[in-house]
Amino acid sequence: MSVKERKERERANRERLIVTTARELAEQQGWDAVTTRRLAERIEYSQPVLYSHFRGKREIIGAVALEGASELAVALRASTAAADGPRERVAALARAYLDYAERNPAVYDALFQLDGGLAYAREDTPEPLKDAFAALLECLGEVAGEGIHPGLFTEVFWASLHGVATLTRAGRLPPEVTEERVRLLVERLAVL
Repeated sequence: MSVKERKERERANRERLIVTTARELAEQQGWDAVTTRRLAERIEYSQPVLYSHFRGKREIIGAVALEGASELAVALRASTAAADGPRERVAALARAYLDYAERNPAVYDALFQLDGGLAYAREDTPEPLKDAFAALLECLGEVAGEGIHPGLFTEVFWASLHGVATLTRAGRLPPEVTEERVRLLVERLAVL
């Protein structure tokens, strides 16, 4: 292994450590607790080293969001692969989405609530974000209904799931009827 390869590997490992540490800290104490000073202390590198990877907290949030988008895409595809039939796939997708949002609130916030400097729904949207939307579209496109653009239907269904996730987490919706909400979404929106 060349010196250059070793340095690239060490840099990638440091960057991975920064993102992992930011994510852990945000999940434990919220995004307000994630500061460059605190991250530098936790990873045991100086702030200038941290800044050599990320220009600031906004870029770190973006990196966490991209990681989360990749994880979400995998979770959605795994949930729908095991389901039989379009209705079951849509219900499995909805459950997996809401479960991801509940289990990873800080990552979910990085994806959909906070400014991570990422472009959404544009040509320059990063691939992990496009792939997460594609994972939704793969399942939801087949139940959009005749004459309904699959992408538009996916956006509406996704917005509904996002509303359920954020309102439940905020205590505005009781969590014990989430399954009923999923059933209603599937029955009323998915055309079979």
